[in-house]
Amino acid sequence: MSKIIDKRVTAQLEGDFVVFLIGVKINAWWKVHKWLPVVMAMPRMLKELSIQPSEETGFLGHTNAGPSLIVQYWRSFEYLEAYAKSQEHAHFPAWRAFNKSMKLTRGDIGIWHETYLVRAGEYENVYSGMRPHGLGRVGDLVSADGSLSEAQGRLKDRV
Repeated sequence: MSKIIDKRVTAQLEGDFVVFLIGVKINAWWKVHKWLPVVMAMPRMLKELSIQPSEETGFLGHTNAGPSLIVQYWRSFEYLEAYAKSQEHAHFPAWRAFNKSMKLTRGDIGIWHETYLVRAGEYENVYSGMRPHGLGRVGDLVSADGSLSEAQGRLKDRV
């Protein structure tokens, strides 16, 4: 586990990137046979992505934001889409099995995702007294002082 950083820091990432939020909503808890395969598929995908070089996959990392939400960071939408559609990786067969399973009872479990394209310099963040989290896990952490001590400075005068 990473060490707690006992000062204010901000994460910087070179170039554009993608933030991909993905979540699950279990509507029928008693139908374990429906939701368990979905819940078990994501850790397999994240493990697969984490052991491959990011230069090949474009996957920069992820943060668990709760029991039913994962925030992923990707180099580009093209990399994200290539992974999602690749029949050689874990996502495609899991997606196919999910759709087959939900054909008649789609309301038993819900899945959702949102994709955000982030342009270089058009984001800001700060972390204080915590382990690397979110963009701080995938970007370069620098002290949030001087011109970086306030949100406007971290946005590079874009506001």
